[in-house]
Amino acid sequence: MATNRPRALVDPRAAQLLRHPGRFLLDVLKAFRANQGLLLAGAVAYYALLSVVPLLILTVIALSHLVDQGELLRTVGRYLELLVPGQSAAIVGELARFLAHRDVLGWVLLASMLFFSSLAFTVLENALSVIFHHRVAIRRRHFLVSAVIPYVYILSLGIGLLLVTLVAGSLQALGQQRVEFLWHSWSLGGISGALLYLLGFAGEVFVLTSVYLVMPVGRPSLQHALFGALAAALLWELSRQLLVWYFGTLSQIGAVYGSMTTAIAVLLSLELGASLLLFGAQVIAEYERLGHAAAQTPSPPFTTAAP
Repeated sequence: MATNRPRALVDPRAAQLLRHPGRFLLDVLKAFRANQGLLLAGAVAYYALLSVVPLLILTVIALSHLVDQGELLRTVGRYLELLVPGQSAAIVGELARFLAHRDVLGWVLLASMLFFSSLAFTVLENALSVIFHHRVAIRRRHFLVSAVIPYVYILSLGIGLLLVTLVAGSLQALGQQRVEFLWHSWSLGGISGALLYLLGFAGEVFVLTSVYLVMPVGRPSLQHALFGALAAALLWELSRQLLVWYFGTLSQIGAVYGSMTTAIAVLLSLELGASLLLFGAQVIAEYERLGHAAAQTPSPPFTTAAP
């Protein structure tokens, strides 16, 4: 007698990826090159450089009314090291100097900082529209939604920084404790440092996942967004370690650029980070095309209009 056996439900795209991972990676690289990913990353990095300091100033000024300013700056410096390795101390120093003269902050300066802090989000949305062009052809986003998204993100990042500051303070207090057992004493500093790093990495994955969920037109599944976020975050962790080693051993950037060294180093880090962020988006876009007829043909290249 024949029996009905339950069949495992396997995503055909995941099965195809597992069968041909090398081909999938090659397709991602070809599509990223066709979409001029490095050019898009340069635009995102430039506007991120204009946005990061005003955004941090606004966030720190707002949160300094709720938590200790010194603790807040230490938290910002710790997690800025994940974004701009080796250059966080210079940025935090500028933040501290601005906070010392916050009384000069007027409405015009406040409005201009709010505008500049939103530029990177707008450019990032446009860059992702190029990568997810198959969605844009089907569905377009209302311009008011695009105008509001950057400011909602700024508010969300401020709330996230507040929560991270509170948790990091608790973990630092934990690191000052010691465990006594059988006449031996062990410090919890190592555990505290590991937890702080994991907190930063988890926050990095969370932010990338939210970018892939919210910024592109349409919305991918949470599983796809998390897949792209993990790919981008792991690549960035490897690249960040290489940047720290490069700046500390081989780089002659200080001798070449002089007083512009910090800005150039930050721009280089943002360029690399933006490239990996867009590469993670390209991973999602190509994964969405797996198993469809469109996946059998290469993505149309992104080209500029003829003069």
